[in-house]
Amino acid sequence: MKFNSPQQAFESVYGRPPVAVIQSPGRINLIGEHVDYLDGLVMPVAIDRHVHMAVSPGNGHTCRVWSALSGGEPVEISMDKLEPRPDSWLNYIIGVLALLRDRGTRLPTFDAVITSDLPTGAGLSSSAALETATALCMEALTGEEMTPVNRARLCQQAEHDFAGVPCGIMDQLAVGAGKAGHALQIDCRDLYMQLVPIPDDMAILVTDTRVKHSLGDGEYRKRREDCEKASDILGVDSLRDAALALVESGRDRLGDQLFRRARHAVSEIERVRQFNKALESSDTATIGKLMLASHQSLRNDFNVSCDELDILVEAAYDFGPERGLFGSRMTGGGFGGSTISLVRRDAAEELKQHLQSAFRKHFKHEVNPFITQAVDGAKIIEA
Repeated sequence: MKFNSPQQAFESVYGRPPVAVIQSPGRINLIGEHVDYLDGLVMPVAIDRHVHMAVSPGNGHTCRVWSALSGGEPVEISMDKLEPRPDSWLNYIIGVLALLRDRGTRLPTFDAVITSDLPTGAGLSSSAALETATALCMEALTGEEMTPVNRARLCQQAEHDFAGVPCGIMDQLAVGAGKAGHALQIDCRDLYMQLVPIPDDMAILVTDTRVKHSLGDGEYRKRREDCEKASDILGVDSLRDAALALVESGRDRLGDQLFRRARHAVSEIERVRQFNKALESSDTATIGKLMLASHQSLRNDFNVSCDELDILVEAAYDFGPERGLFGSRMTGGGFGGSTISLVRRDAAEELKQHLQSAFRKHFKHEVNPFITQAVDGAKIIEA
């Protein structure tokens, strides 16, 4: 059953209106992949695809959560047993609740409905959007407000402890602190955030390969562990502190795999610095070169791309700057998910069709491309 709004869905499920609705966006990352957990620099954008969570205080000792994606009856969560469940999306909710309880928040029981137009498993941070929405629901019900940084830290820890993904803080902070019309350069060491305007004539085209990725299956963790091993060998606290010359000089000690992991991390952080300058000066030629170099590094050195992502990026550059492309690359953790393409606004629809056609030549299923824009971060909406 489809509903026109999360409010309508809530009334249909529970027979009364919600007291609050939370709007929590997904995110794309323009550049700076797999370096947030290395104290690196990243440049995400909150996008206009959202998780909505409508909520009201509950009755009794359990919470009830209904998801439009799952349907059926609401699932119950006991406040007395906030423990991870095997392979369950509820862990993103349970983890936030457990950490709030542990920090002293008196949690009320609640009824909630979740609706979304944000694709799951597409590298667009649907998990961080759900975590952030849960935290804001509790803020709406308790009146205890958190800063975007503190909320992001709590949600990040929930993903570590309950979903088993040792993620950096980029996703949660981008979801919570995004700004309309801007990219958000985040220094993941001190969490300093700089707003970088996106030119008015630049559109963002996301292409979901529909190849679902799961960051909890161990490959994400292996990449982080490789980078930590490389740091130890090079004698630095983090690859954020390593220059490319240091990585090159340590090639024999690192071995091939750790060398490539470290080379990606160090070069990617430098690409973010250069990308910031290029975006501010509308240097589209440099933007295109940096995005392509980022994708190639993720494919060759970090080994997190896949054929579907590579075909889309290749097709985007075949479309070319002469027809309006600025740059393209994979976005998110990889192993599937989506690409982002920056394109002249009046050419976005043509590029969308070009990517669909190119993908059909190689694969049997269709991609899901959509044009999006930078929006504000998560917020509580009056019900």
